[in-house]
Amino acid sequence: MHRRHYERHRTGRVAWLRAAVLGANDGIVSTASLVMGVAAAHATGQNILIAGIAGLVAGSMSMAAGEYVSVHSQADSERAELEREHHELQTDTEGEHKELAAIYVGRGLDPKLARQVAEQLMAHDALDAHARDELGITEAFKARPLQAAGASALSFAVGSALPLVVVALTPAAALLWLVFATSLVFLAALGALAARTGGAKVGVGAMRITFWGALAMAITAGVGMLFGVSG
Repeated sequence: MHRRHYERHRTGRVAWLRAAVLGANDGIVSTASLVMGVAAAHATGQNILIAGIAGLVAGSMSMAAGEYVSVHSQADSERAELEREHHELQTDTEGEHKELAAIYVGRGLDPKLARQVAEQLMAHDALDAHARDELGITEAFKARPLQAAGASALSFAVGSALPLVVVALTPAAALLWLVFATSLVFLAALGALAARTGGAKVGVGAMRITFWGALAMAITAGVGMLFGVSG
């Protein structure tokens, strides 16, 4: 009896992982930068917290909307390609068979074997075979707008909440530097987690996301200080 071999691959996580990491990163960096910029302009602790909460809500909605529109456009393109492929399969079956066989020949199969593989796969599910091997559309990488939007909004809110907790618990005198330091720790942890989940090098992932986050926060704080002094 033939037993099906199951393997767990990280490729199935790509869609939601990208959206989640992007959302959490933006949440930490944008909210930390916002509160640091406001704090550097000598605002009160209450005003800093209100500005941060407003940034959390606005950013979450913006991330969800932007991700939904972007991924939905990808889904529309995939749907149009599949409809075109379906039409071609109905009107030129022989041509589509040769096209699929040529793809397998290009991947290293003997021409005779390639024709047999193409014939069997098309007999089983022609559209699925062409979607996967001609168009590169698979279930693991299929566009899912609602999933991407939800992951982005939720992860942005979680990321934004981290520096806001620090703001709420920190005295105004130490707020600027403590938010900066803790946000770097949050970013490093996020980069390491994302790299580990995706199977990449943990150290590289942590350093990359921390560097760009630190740069963004430093520039924003500098702008806040400039306006604070000008005022």
